[in-house]
Amino acid sequence: MSKAVKDLTAGTVGGIAQVLVGQPFDIVKVRMQTSPKGTYTGMLHCAGGILKNEGPLAFYKGTLTPLLGIGLCVSIQFGALEYTKRFFSRQNRARGTGGPSGVTLTETQLFTAGVAAGLANGVVSGPVEHIRIRLQTQSNTNPAYAGPWDAIRKIYSAHGIAGIYKGQAVTLLREATGYGVYFLAYEKLVQREMARKGIRRDQINPMNAVIYGAAAGYALWAIIYPIDMIKSRMQTDGFTPSTGQKYASTWDCVRRVWRTEGIGAFTRGLGPTLIRSPFANGATFLGFEMAMRVLNH
Repeated sequence: MSKAVKDLTAGTVGGIAQVLVGQPFDIVKVRMQTSPKGTYTGMLHCAGGILKNEGPLAFYKGTLTPLLGIGLCVSIQFGALEYTKRFFSRQNRARGTGGPSGVTLTETQLFTAGVAAGLANGVVSGPVEHIRIRLQTQSNTNPAYAGPWDAIRKIYSAHGIAGIYKGQAVTLLREATGYGVYFLAYEKLVQREMARKGIRRDQINPMNAVIYGAAAGYALWAIIYPIDMIKSRMQTDGFTPSTGQKYASTWDCVRRVWRTEGIGAFTRGLGPTLIRSPFANGATFLGFEMAMRVLNH
């Protein structure tokens, strides 16, 4: 099995683990981000309303799309990340840096590899998250879409590929900045343990992969949460003025939210995200690292 296939396979395992662990928290986050100010008094109020009005299965509403799509997204993330890391390792070996095999990358190299992973991921994550958010926020009594495939078909029929990729500019901004920081944080923690203990990557305690993934997740959300909120607003906005479009552009969305709802709107829904983050991101890296160990042996 080639290195690229291993990277993609292990990334898929990590992505599936991320969705199964993080989806209930994500729907609470999206509802709080996209609802008018004052709709919910807090995270528990939102979660309680979903449970009471829609039942426990509502926490996995729209899960099929991310289960397939985010599995693919995380696969692409890790595939692009590992490819870029190998590229930098070859450069290091040629220059005689990065240790005997050149694999000890600098902070700049790791951040750049993360940006590459984020941009590659964004091509798929944009439409996947758009469809998921449409399903998560639609009415339970009079839904516009019967499921992900119905949503894709109806949106594409009415608005073309631009409709499917609604909010893509802000998605790419979020992915590039966020994943640059995300993978930099995780890889530096892994490097630190390997150097301190004199061990190989596959000898790191699996529990530490969870802890490092959780830390990387907090670094990610500290950087991207306001951007993510704008992305959610753009992806739940109407497609045209006749269908309730409120924002003419991403920048118009930022200005309007700031003017009408204040700075607090940019962190609304942060609670469930911070609770979700260590579980979902820890599961992602644990899934990836364990899958790589199996594939390599």
